[in-house]
Amino acid sequence: MTYLPTWQGFIYPAIVVDVFSRKVVGWSFGEQMRSDLVVGALNMALITRKPGVGNVSGQGVIHHSDQGSQYTSLTFGERCKVMGVRTSMGTVGDAYDNAMAESFFASLECELIDRRRWETKTQARLEVFTGIEAWYNPNRRHSGIGYKSPNNFEAKHIKEKNDKQDKPLVTPKPAATHDLPTGCFAPVDKPELQVVSL
Repeated sequence: MTYLPTWQGFIYPAIVVDVFSRKVVGWSFGEQMRSDLVVGALNMALITRKPGVGNVSGQGVIHHSDQGSQYTSLTFGERCKVMGVRTSMGTVGDAYDNAMAESFFASLECELIDRRRWETKTQARLEVFTGIEAWYNPNRRHSGIGYKSPNNFEAKHIKEKNDKQDKPLVTPKPAATHDLPTGCFAPVDKPELQVVSL
């Protein structure tokens, strides 16, 4: 999580990043750094990705985060348990342990937050949403995925998978629009992205 300064005060975004494609698949905003902030981002990620086979269960998913109080809360732990999401936490003070989420926030700060001043919290939310959906996911290239954007990397993976199976091409549908938590979201026992039509 980070904070967004506005003339009305701070708001806090939280995100969930898919480790496979580096795509931001869940986010939420809050005026306080509470557990409902990270639960909101997890819920969006589960709705967006539908990681279970034929259902919304998170079986086969690990949520990795730092040891912030929001992630160690009973509320977050219970939500993960109910959805079948396994939790993983880094060691205290290890800056590299949650590198993907930290990398996203570093990019967000450099490319958006440090260049803008917002009068209202709504303006800040809208610009971060637009930054994720109109820039980061469809255009921001990552060296770890062959200098492709998250959306292009996923589309390429789906095409390759469909070509192997001689099935018609399935294209991913756009993510649902919701609210931002740190953490990672990845299939547990499968290196491949599970794609379920929404």
